[in-house]
Amino acid sequence: MERAGYRGGGRGGHGGRYSGGRGGYGGGGRDGGRSGGYDGGRASGYGGGGRASGYDGAGRAGGPRQHWRPNNQRSGGGPPPGQSVGGLEGTRGGGSHSERHGGAPTSQSGEMGPRWGWEVRGDSEEGRRDQVSETGGGKGPSRPVNESPSSNWASGSSSSGDLEPRPNVPKGLASVSANRISPVLRPDKGGKLAVRTPRLLVNHFLVKFNPKSIIRHYDVNIKQEVLPEHGRPGKISKSNLAMIRDKLFADDPSSFPRAMTAYDGEKNIFSAVSLPTGTFKVQVSEAEDAKPRSYLFTIKLVNELEMHKLKDYLGGKLRSTPRDILQGMDVVVKEHPARTMISASRSFHSVRDHQIHLGHGIIASRGCQHSLKPTSQGIALCLDYSVLSFHEPLSVIEFLTKHISGFNLYNFRSFRRAVEGVLRGLKVRVTHRVTKQKYVITGLTRDDAQSITFPQEDPDGKASQNVRLVEYFRQKYHRDIVHQDIPCLEMRSKMKNYVPMEFCVLVEGQVFPKEYLKETEAKILKKFSLANPKDRQKTICRMVQDGDGPCSGEIIRNFGVEVSKNMTSLMGRVIGPPELKVGAPDGRVIKIPVDKEKCQWNLVGKGVVEGKPIERWAVLDFSSDDYQDRLNPRRFIPKLIARCQNLGIRMEEPLFYQPTSMRKFSNVDVLREQLETVNERAHKSCGGQLQFILCVMSRKDPGYKCLKWISETKVGIVTQCCLSTPANEGKDQYLANLGLKINAKLGGSNAELSGRLPYFGNENRVMFIGADVNHPGAQNKTSPSIAAVVGTINWPAANRYAARVRPQYHRKEQILNFGDMCLELVECYSLLNKAKPEKIVIFRDGVSEGQFDMVLNEELMDIMKAFKSINYTPTITLIVAQKRHQTRLFPGDEGSTGNVSPGTVVDTTIVHPFEYDFYLCSHYGSLGTSKPTHYYVLWDEHGLSSDDLQRLIYNLCFTFARCTKPVSLVPPVYYADLVAYRGRLYHEAVMEGQSPSSSSSRTSSSLSTAASLEERFFTLHADLENIMFFV
Repeated sequence: MERAGYRGGGRGGHGGRYSGGRGGYGGGGRDGGRSGGYDGGRASGYGGGGRASGYDGAGRAGGPRQHWRPNNQRSGGGPPPGQSVGGLEGTRGGGSHSERHGGAPTSQSGEMGPRWGWEVRGDSEEGRRDQVSETGGGKGPSRPVNESPSSNWASGSSSSGDLEPRPNVPKGLASVSANRISPVLRPDKGGKLAVRTPRLLVNHFLVKFNPKSIIRHYDVNIKQEVLPEHGRPGKISKSNLAMIRDKLFADDPSSFPRAMTAYDGEKNIFSAVSLPTGTFKVQVSEAEDAKPRSYLFTIKLVNELEMHKLKDYLGGKLRSTPRDILQGMDVVVKEHPARTMISASRSFHSVRDHQIHLGHGIIASRGCQHSLKPTSQGIALCLDYSVLSFHEPLSVIEFLTKHISGFNLYNFRSFRRAVEGVLRGLKVRVTHRVTKQKYVITGLTRDDAQSITFPQEDPDGKASQNVRLVEYFRQKYHRDIVHQDIPCLEMRSKMKNYVPMEFCVLVEGQVFPKEYLKETEAKILKKFSLANPKDRQKTICRMVQDGDGPCSGEIIRNFGVEVSKNMTSLMGRVIGPPELKVGAPDGRVIKIPVDKEKCQWNLVGKGVVEGKPIERWAVLDFSSDDYQDRLNPRRFIPKLIARCQNLGIRMEEPLFYQPTSMRKFSNVDVLREQLETVNERAHKSCGGQLQFILCVMSRKDPGYKCLKWISETKVGIVTQCCLSTPANEGKDQYLANLGLKINAKLGGSNAELSGRLPYFGNENRVMFIGADVNHPGAQNKTSPSIAAVVGTINWPAANRYAARVRPQYHRKEQILNFGDMCLELVECYSLLNKAKPEKIVIFRDGVSEGQFDMVLNEELMDIMKAFKSINYTPTITLIVAQKRHQTRLFPGDEGSTGNVSPGTVVDTTIVHPFEYDFYLCSHYGSLGTSKPTHYYVLWDEHGLSSDDLQRLIYNLCFTFARCTKPVSLVPPVYYADLVAYRGRLYHEAVMEGQSPSSSSSRTSSSLSTAASLEERFFTLHADLENIMFFV
């Protein structure tokens, strides 16, 4: 439920986000360093569809390639090596091939065939894989699985952990789906290139299971037997659903053995034994003085999950992922911690252990989160710890005193709005009853406790009489209400329910949204979440051994499942860094080596490859009215100019310096007028447009988002923000970083690879595209999601990008205009390079394995359709980059306490059994434990081997514009994330412009969904469309 009070009442609001990149301190070390300027960011970590089968092509290495004979004779397309495809005509709304694509292009010959209608004509000696699909099979034994597993247990693969490109299976099996394409298969056994091969430990714990066993899947439907008076069934809370299930099982333990079942808390029960089916009446009393409520519990058998199919899948005999089995096992593994710990945000916490106080009635707790993953060594439990902030389980009055600044019971009316915003939606338990009943707060009573009366039925059947609440509590519960001059809490219940605040205590385990944390609270939480690799490893191992954890309890044993207590050990590889080009003091471009340990380089005595001359710029000093933190322009401006000159960026004196006030940020119209005035003044002064405005601020301010929205969508001017305090300090590193950002925004080039990118070294035209979707916070129910797509516009440096941003429906992950945005970027590339790119590599961020089918069969098809509309057919590779996973890599050396080295790659043992994925840790983690990025190839028309692709991505990580070290995420995706977040700022700026009256109204709820989706709010100014304004 939206807690409006956190934005306005009592806590002074929250400031919004100012860093360019995502935080994610719990996961990875910083890889961006301190960024020069207020626009800087922290480059740390970010935190299923069906699988179809079809033609499986050959790998690149060794032997002749498969030849493809296109039905339409188009060259360059074709099914990727190892790609499974079946009938693309069935996607994107139907229609025949000729109807959708307008006939065949001119006949050409090529090494690879088209994406549509190919045919195999020839074999490859190496990498040849037969067409496979899932087969049926007889049902396994229908007996309980609590028998001794002994030799029947399986982990699902050989013990070596080495990957095979694809197991041989019988020919002649039908395709799983005739209309869906599935991810490409691994083209080889993994990469070979390495400067060293360290021993690593991974937080994957091998899961053994009995392949002869069966898990029974039941559908559960729980509803009230008697409908409420309004005739509509009310929604039953998860806690009540679990209570009803427990009551049924407790009433008949022989028919419903609780230790043999696992419940997901909503609609699904998985059982190791057969359960009775049908509808059962369950009576539950929610309080000691309440009448029992009758529910109907309907259970029916949905499926019998045969575990041998999971073994067959892991061994390569089945192509389609048995998601129903994995879902059942996941619920089974989570059942024990769900019963013994507090479940919150997909993690499990024991709030009273491993906790710290953040202040203001908020605590932080360290818990565990885990998931099951199919890997080449078998099913693995991936377990990591997570940190969440919670409301402290205090009495309501004590919590309000701590949480709301200046709160005073004797002046309650002044805080009523803040109190209601803070408490609404929270769950409390009452202390005046024996059973300590729990309720959800819906609001405050209109009257004070001493004035509340309600009708009470007479036990002798006489007419009901009004009774005062104060007297009722004294007579029924023998409790005197002390604070009679403040309102009571209104509770969610069937009848009106008023409870004095002094008899209510917050229920433990209620998450406090991190977006509502104050800056000091967020800093404490960040520090608590950081742990060096050795400490994190010990914590994870302790959680695995914990009796409340997922590896303990009788439930998993009853299902024939056993989880290893040892981390996975494997050999990783470290890829060497590339050689770079930078500028020399005399203007030449020179090659420099990169530090082998941290993979960093410095700019002492060096500069940028291409400095963009800065002749027309201005300073807008918003700090001038702040006597304590105002800028010293006479000191700062000359030092910035000198540092830029040393970097090889010719920078003239600013056309003018204009002092102004931080108060201008509070009014969108005034701020816009200020920027337009500055721009017009420049036109009169030099007859041209300003290249950029340096905006100096004395502090972080919510108006930052308005500044960016106005300058980038209305006025069309680049802005670079910085804070006055570090600007006055004038440290060399700070000024250098500021110069790098300004140069990148204006179209310069800071550093480049000395050689061409791997694999594409001799190609004429290649383009890299990155895409991401930014979703609103968990408490926001109406704001649009923001889709962003960026693409390189230069080659072979491939370090300058253009961007496009679009709003779309709330929490819609599929990029609805993906094809159109990509086509715009291609046309931009063509305009600057006089030709379209022949090869395109697309990186997609932010999608899980369950959304791969959507990316392949919706987004990719949308891109192909857009390209086809202009008769443009480049070859495409599509890769997903995942940061929101729990996999962590630890050095295997007992004496090592640091992170794994930059360039560490893992593509065996913990990766998918046969699909094309790998983990790459490309950055140096100085804080916390580095989180590798998980790259997953979905489509590949270029035949990239593991070595080719890993080196390509790692080298790209050195081209990020605003720091002198490789980043943790491939730059096309990193930049797409920055642009998507910039679009989020635009939306918030629009909301503030329409509702400027109060900070509490600065939410997306003030604007309808339809209005918030208007693209005019997000359309970039034409002057900024093709430059990197977002870095």
